[in-house]
Amino acid sequence: MATTEARTFLLDFEKPLVELETRIKQIRELAEENNVDVSDQIRQLESRAVQLRTEIFSSLSPSQRLQLARHPRRPSTLDYIQAISDDWIELHGDRGGADDPALVGGVGRLAGRPVVMLGHQKGRDTKDNVARNFGMASPGGYRKALRLMNHASQFNLPILTFIDTPGAWAGIKAEELGQGEAIALNLREMFRLDVPIICTVIGEGGSGGALGIGVGDRLLMLEHAVYTVATPEACAAILWKDSSKSPQAAASLKITSTDLKELGILDEILAEPVGGAHSDPLAAASILKDALLRNIETLSQMSSQERRDLRYQKFRSIGVFTEVAV
Repeated sequence: MATTEARTFLLDFEKPLVELETRIKQIRELAEENNVDVSDQIRQLESRAVQLRTEIFSSLSPSQRLQLARHPRRPSTLDYIQAISDDWIELHGDRGGADDPALVGGVGRLAGRPVVMLGHQKGRDTKDNVARNFGMASPGGYRKALRLMNHASQFNLPILTFIDTPGAWAGIKAEELGQGEAIALNLREMFRLDVPIICTVIGEGGSGGALGIGVGDRLLMLEHAVYTVATPEACAAILWKDSSKSPQAAASLKITSTDLKELGILDEILAEPVGGAHSDPLAAASILKDALLRNIETLSQMSSQERRDLRYQKFRSIGVFTEVAV
């Protein structure tokens, strides 16, 4: 990523790091102009920059992680698919007259193994985001996803889903076309599929829009991704009638990968490169690919019935608690 491009999308908590890196660059340029050896000082400053980067990204608040999950340069579903697959053919249409660009999918090969991959797709800029409806899928998108998943089940192909949406499209037209029914049908049908299903939250996982492709044997989540019943802004507006309290809502909602792992909802946290997935997309893709291959291998050793039972029990146990008399 070019320096000017990176600064365009600079987050507030990244400013001290960028200032230090700018200072290092200026010192290096001055030293070259004046033929002065400052290599020791530069090494010290570079070491400090590495330390500062680690400190910043290891102590992010929930609202800061949300900013990272929404970062415009964060790798998308298509970015990951193209980086991890040997071959990839995108398939279109829900066989009912719709082809939603906010939810993409197709067949490909992962380390030589045929798989079906699908997920939400956001845009890179305003024009692209408008075209893809900011990753908010319509009923046709979820019906397209179900068509692809049925195809995978018929031909015994593992299903890999990538979740990255603020929520399903909530427009009037979406309701007219059966948004609730489309998501509910996906939830039901994903429980019965015979093949391994691995769901990964790669960015922002929001509400029923995420759940529409989120029922699987394994739920993975990138370190700085978020998964929530509602956006913190919506939660703050509902509870306090004040969307400016979204940082407080983000902390209360338990949206981070660490929170969800502790609550037993998440199976595995995938570490991101220091600085977030957008700082080194190829490294992030490599981490994701290794995790997917490892989980496919484990799940493929189970029978179809064992996987369905595992899937069922996984979701039945979410929210279970024990009351203890005091």
